[in-house]
Amino acid sequence: MAQEQVTLFYRFGVALLIGLLVGLQRQYAYDEVEQDDQKMVAGIRTFALMGLAGCTAALAADLLESPWAFVGVVAPLGALITAAYLMAAYRGDVGMTTEVAALVTILAGALAYWNQLALAVAIGVATTVLLSLKLELHRFAERIAREDILATLKFAVITAIVLPVLPNQPVWDRPPFDVLVPYKIWLMVVLISAIGFLGYVLIKIIGSHRGIGLTGFLGGLVSSTAVTLSFAQRSQRHADMAKPFALAITIAWTVMFARVLLEVSAVYAPLLAELWLPIVAAAAVGLAYCAFLYLAPHQGDEGEMAVSNPFELGPAITFGLLYGLILLISRAAQLYLGNTGIYLSSLVSGVADVDAITLSMTELSRSGNLEPATAARAIVLATMSNTIVKGGIVLTSGSPRLRRVLLPGFLLILATGLSLAFLL
Repeated sequence: MAQEQVTLFYRFGVALLIGLLVGLQRQYAYDEVEQDDQKMVAGIRTFALMGLAGCTAALAADLLESPWAFVGVVAPLGALITAAYLMAAYRGDVGMTTEVAALVTILAGALAYWNQLALAVAIGVATTVLLSLKLELHRFAERIAREDILATLKFAVITAIVLPVLPNQPVWDRPPFDVLVPYKIWLMVVLISAIGFLGYVLIKIIGSHRGIGLTGFLGGLVSSTAVTLSFAQRSQRHADMAKPFALAITIAWTVMFARVLLEVSAVYAPLLAELWLPIVAAAAVGLAYCAFLYLAPHQGDEGEMAVSNPFELGPAITFGLLYGLILLISRAAQLYLGNTGIYLSSLVSGVADVDAITLSMTELSRSGNLEPATAARAIVLATMSNTIVKGGIVLTSGSPRLRRVLLPGFLLILATGLSLAFLL
């Protein structure tokens, strides 16, 4: 009985904290824009009570064994919220963000009682974040173009409709074609596009002019190669910005290593045991060189970097075809040339795209067609191959000063990754 009481108080405590969290944000937001002719609909105390009310309503429904008890508590609260909205609308304030947040808080409190604590807390945190990001979200909406919306909608439609009906079986059971599974291929396209879209959204919200380091980080989420090419070309026009440009490029390269680990963990986490050391070591060297460049005196830069929506169908389908082709070539190379064939295909594939070869090797390892150590070494070789290509871009299209600044970091990353790859 005592344990049940502790559990009950714990659930009510979670409901109370959710209300306090959301209410604190609403109170702060209102105090920032307070006007004499407007009254706050609900503040920190009211939201805290709403969280408790939702939890109490769920408890009453449980004790009385009737859902109408829950309705009996929530309905009057809904009526009060509706009345508050009508009064605010009458005064000319037609926004209903606070009112909807109040309803969400009540329902989150009910979820806390129903022992859906993780979901209740996640809803509370998500609600608070959305409320806090008002200006950033509005800025994002202003910056996106009609083409961005259409590209995202096309991708969402073809993913939601086509992905579930794609066959989850190999197109041909005979090796090496047994690795070509349409459903899994398109699923990898969705994964990579989602990672790229995150960086794209952040760039649209924050802007690529908010500092060199941030630009390199956000751009690296979309394409580290694009970041390298963009700043290498700009270094020809702004030779005095060599260190900031080198910083952005090195950060983007370091983000690429983090992307590799994220992709592997999403597809086949056990492979990380073999892969983490060389990838993390190369990333650590990159971070150390970033710190060196950051501490070195340099000027700021306010230039924009152009990025495209990664949800466009053309690039997505191209990546899917590339991923399938690399998967097929890698499987054939393993069958006919052994591990040597795997390593050669990784080096060649890494020149074009490190994501496709990373996912291909991970999938082959997950399906049991490739030893984890071999897959890990192949991924490291692909990342180093890709790094060599990006270093080549800087050496061929960057200014002489940028080449001098970036070359030590480039060689250190390369040496670290390659040396540890052969220890796997």
